[in-house]
Amino acid sequence: MAKCELDAAAISVTLSIPQPIVAVTDTTFFGRGYGVLVIRCPRLKKNVHWQEVRLETPDEYQRARQALEARGFTIDAAVIDGKRGVLAIFQDLPVQFCQFHQIAIVRRYLTSRPKLPAGKELRAIAFTLPATTQKIFSDLLAVWYKRHEHFLKERTYAPNSCHWQYTHRRIRSAYRSLRVNLPYLFTYQQYPHLKIPNTTNSIDGYFSKLKHLLNTHRGLTIHRRYKLIQQILGQ
Repeated sequence: MAKCELDAAAISVTLSIPQPIVAVTDTTFFGRGYGVLVIRCPRLKKNVHWQEVRLETPDEYQRARQALEARGFTIDAAVIDGKRGVLAIFQDLPVQFCQFHQIAIVRRYLTSRPKLPAGKELRAIAFTLPATTQKIFSDLLAVWYKRHEHFLKERTYAPNSCHWQYTHRRIRSAYRSLRVNLPYLFTYQQYPHLKIPNTTNSIDGYFSKLKHLLNTHRGLTIHRRYKLIQQILGQ
């Protein structure tokens, strides 16, 4: 389509009827300082809201929620990827922390091949997330911590300094992430009637499709690119 035809073309968007939904939320970026925040309802298999953003901030998620509710939607639960501060926007609802993102966080701290036994064991525990329950997972973490408690408390003095730091900081950070997010990692099991996904995969997969389609239209201005994005997201 020529650029002038793109400017003249009307956006054809199929709007969903306002109703109760489970909101899967995430943001994807197209270069530095330009992204799109999307809320998708997996039951409807449709994106019900999207907006342009410069940064992925809690305020943007608040704006998205308010826009949805102003249109008459009721959010029964939310699935988030763990962006700092976003949990507070949906704290009055059941919130599911994406298990895929949680595993990615642990992998980032421990790497794909941890060398120390404590790291190997913790990584293995994290990878059981999709196939276990909160009780079993919590018990595994408790047993792991008891076994490695003294190891985690080991300290090392920085060279030429009188200040100490924890020797195994990355393992500690991975464990802390799991402990802090634990109350939100199994929400989908606590509310089976809502059919909450345990990941944001439905929207992550849509982002991959979106970027693939946009790759055939490189060099568009932001205005024209967003017009295409709206057309794709609204189908």
